[in-house]
Amino acid sequence: MTYPRWTLRTANTSYTVRLSPDGPWAELDAWGPLGVEDGPSALDWSHRTHFITPADAAPAEYLPYGLRPFTGAELVVAGTGGDRGVWWEFDGAEETDGGLRLAFTDELTGLRTVLCYETVPGTDVILRWTEFTATAELRLERLDSAAVNIPVAGAALLTCLAGQWSQEFQRTRLDLTRGTFTIGSLQGAPGHAYAPWLAVQDTEAPQAAYGVALEWPGNWHITAEAEPGGTVRVRAGRVPHEGAVRMAPGETLVTPRLACAFSPDGLDGLSRVWHRYERRLSGDRLHRTRKVLYNSWEATGFDVDAAGQLELAKAAADIGAELFVVDDGWLTGRADDTGGLGDWYPDPAAFPQGFDRFVADIRALGLDFGLWVEPEAVSPGSRLYAEHPEWVYRVDGRPARLVRNQLLLDLGRTDVQDFVIGTLDRLLGAYGIGYLKWDMNRPPTERGRPGAGPHDPVDLDAEHVAGYLRVLDHLRAAHPGVTVEGCAGGGGRIEHATLARTDVVWPSDNTAPMDRLRIQHGFLHAHAPHVMSSWVTDAPGIFDPRPRSLAFRFVNAMCGVLGIGADLRAWTPEQRAEAARWIARYKEVRDVVHHGEARLLGTPDDPTCGVQYEAGDRTVVAALSTGRLDGAPLLPGRPARLRLRGLDPAARYRDTATGTAYGGAHLLHHGLPFAWSAGHDADLVVLRRL
Repeated sequence: MTYPRWTLRTANTSYTVRLSPDGPWAELDAWGPLGVEDGPSALDWSHRTHFITPADAAPAEYLPYGLRPFTGAELVVAGTGGDRGVWWEFDGAEETDGGLRLAFTDELTGLRTVLCYETVPGTDVILRWTEFTATAELRLERLDSAAVNIPVAGAALLTCLAGQWSQEFQRTRLDLTRGTFTIGSLQGAPGHAYAPWLAVQDTEAPQAAYGVALEWPGNWHITAEAEPGGTVRVRAGRVPHEGAVRMAPGETLVTPRLACAFSPDGLDGLSRVWHRYERRLSGDRLHRTRKVLYNSWEATGFDVDAAGQLELAKAAADIGAELFVVDDGWLTGRADDTGGLGDWYPDPAAFPQGFDRFVADIRALGLDFGLWVEPEAVSPGSRLYAEHPEWVYRVDGRPARLVRNQLLLDLGRTDVQDFVIGTLDRLLGAYGIGYLKWDMNRPPTERGRPGAGPHDPVDLDAEHVAGYLRVLDHLRAAHPGVTVEGCAGGGGRIEHATLARTDVVWPSDNTAPMDRLRIQHGFLHAHAPHVMSSWVTDAPGIFDPRPRSLAFRFVNAMCGVLGIGADLRAWTPEQRAEAARWIARYKEVRDVVHHGEARLLGTPDDPTCGVQYEAGDRTVVAALSTGRLDGAPLLPGRPARLRLRGLDPAARYRDTATGTAYGGAHLLHHGLPFAWSAGHDADLVVLRRL
């Protein structure tokens, strides 16, 4: 008997699904380079098992508890009687250009489930999500977006991006031979501990790299399980804070999208797949020049006034900055972190001639103007909280806990959304603000809605996400010229829904040179350089205290979107002159950095590492020394070398600064030479193809 089979094709890969011969579900037939589907499936386990059901052993695309009772299901549903389980039947397929929808229905529960697939043109990404429609009242206790099956001959090599506040995006690797590995967040945001991203490779064939990334700025999980018979099954989805989502008759629920990617070129190749996808997410905003910014937080903290800010702005303009951002401390009552949030009006004492005059003075220096806001936060002493105490998350009868001396607004309420939209419209309409930094410095703790009964079907996590995205969508539509930065105490809310609506994100509050190198190395595995905001500051190392030069800080920051956050008033004339030279060089190459193909060269554990960018006839190499700085080379008499990749071995390339010419084969085999010393621990090389 022949079973239906469907193939989705991307630029370089294919993904084939079929109906299983063992039951009413869809199975993965093949996933990999174009043509991988031509032949018997490497995942076919038909008629293969004892003690577990065929569904439990199958490389199923998505299965409910009921059909898959033992080895983990993506969907757990309870009806009004409390019985769990769905036993569905196939109800048809709908193919479109680049898309596929597979429907399954369960007559007893009245649930219709549609597995959705969509290719992303110009990329090797396939989006997957699930849609549910209920004809009776149901309780969804688990509602994952998708499951992906990855064949392995040996152990599975998993790579995730783990860490904590100030140490985000640490590339973390482990072998999974059997058992389960789970990452996620219950903080109402992706969180600092893990990014919603995972890569899977076979330890015996690591060049084949598979990856998933969840588009959801709320609670989430990604779970990988090494199953019997040589398959790793990865499930991902949102996690309702309330433990379950209730569906009413006639209601349709759509899960977050899971982006699935494959590369035959290992983790480095997989990173370029994600970069291309995120460039597409940016749409026309990709071509907006990302300006060199100066942010005043490191210099002044909460001590913000017009005179001090203008002094910094003049210094920033002198070294070539294009944008001046006033961070926290500009609003009334914000002398420290105990007040002010919620009452979003400039402090008249700090700006005695008016905030509009202050902004005009900044712009008169040739700088664009940016402003920090934290729209979801409220201070207990604010006028807003006094007028609307019901707007904050709180459990009736329980105390509200302060984090960073503040509470969190329930952005799932439409009246709160309208307030935030009105506040941002007022600020952006009244002043010449071209850049908005949206921060979030605390997760929800007592996550209740005053007045909502214990049995009210409130999905607070999803409602907050919907409110957050509604506000961002309004900003994009009503203020299309404003550049938006996403921040959550650093990298606490970075995922594809946010990246599709912002221009840049802030990976971490840690700007120390060696610490930041590791953060950015991990970040660039999952995210594109054009969204990575990075500052040059004077911050000492927290986790790696080894000192590095101003050049190192600049070259490292130039790997993404360059910013400066140091107190320029304390810099010497020589430091300012050096900064001006680096900024000028960055402006010459930022189009290559932001729009080119990026390759990670080595790791921060190597004595020399870097990032290579290619666009047109130019190759830009940011090289950084992480080893000894006493002038002793790794091999006596020889410079350190950084092998490049992806070049044409038959072509010739000229260093635009020194005039030295290299054959492509030489750069691929031997690499670029660097003579590191205490005074020279970083370099930016621009090669032009001859």
